[in-house]
This record gives sequence, C-alpha cells and structure tokens, in this order.
Amino acid sequence: MLLAVGRIIRPHGVRGELVVEIRTDEPDLRFAVGKVYITDPAAAGPLTTTGIRPHQGRLLMTFEEVGDRARADEMRGVLLCFDSEEMSAPEDPDEFRDHDLWGLAVVTTEGEHVGELTRIDHGAAHDMLVVKRKGTNPAYIPFIKEMVPEVDVPGGRIVVDPPEGLLDL
Repeated sequence: MLLAVGRIIRPHGVRGELVVEIRTDEPDLRFAVGKVYITDPAAAGPLTTTGIRPHQGRLLMTFEEVGDRARADEMRGVLLCFDSEEMSAPEDPDEFRDHDLWGLAVVTTEGEHVGELTRIDHGAAHDMLVVKRKGTNPAYIPFIKEMVPEVDVPGGRIVVDPPEGLLDL
C-alpha cells in the first residue's frame, strides 16, 4: 500500500525548489537526501531528493528530476509516497500506524458492533477515530486509553468504551 508522507504545494524560486507539506509523524525518517519517492499521480515521478531544508513549518526540497521553475510548476499537488512494506513496526505496543487500523471492526466492551474504522483525524489534543455506521452518521470517538481500552490488529477489532450518549450524536 502506498502511503503519502508529503504533498508538493508550489515552486519556490526559479531553480526548481519545491515547498512540501509534511504528512508524517516521522519526518526525520521519511525525508532525506538520496531518498526516492513514488509519486501520486505516478506520471510525476519517481523523484530523487537532492536537497532538503526546513522553511516555515514545511520543507523546501530539490529533486534530481526537477531542474527548473516550469517543471516545478507541473508538480503542484503531487503526493510523495513510499510503500508501507518498507516500514518497520512501532516498538511501543500502544502506538499504531493509521493504515494498520483502517477497516477494523469497532465494538463496545459489551461486544456490540459499532461499525468500521474509516479514518483517523489527528488533532492538537488527541486523535479521533471516525467510525462508519450503517444507516446513520459516522461516530467520532476520541482515541484515548479511557475510551479505547483495546486495539487488536491481528484480531481485526478495536474495543471502545464510550461514555453514555456519545454514540447517539
């Protein structure tokens, strides 16, 4: 599975440098000189990093395949990706990669089926599980230990203990 770690925003200057929005919790591992990215759309790449520097909460990057402003302009909106098979598993048993959780069944501590996890919204205070439910709106469950006591990736389920009324919203 391809995972996006960055998105090209726009050119910076006239020599092909690009402003890249970071979309990973591990930028030091995902962005480095010499790193080759798969792109989405695929016609834009692959791209090989030749330079990288921080700039206003984003990155300024240069690529071997992008040598001028015209080519850089064509790169707007391109996602920088890598194959998830290249990722090592987290060492912390309470840490999970988003893509490992997508599609898992969400059940209450009493065994009641809530729905299926469709995405995780990352917020400043905590992450939020977005659970697709049949015939109603999605459920939004804070991804905190008190409300998510168990994540069983091999078993294909996430156990939640929401406060009364949360699933009625």
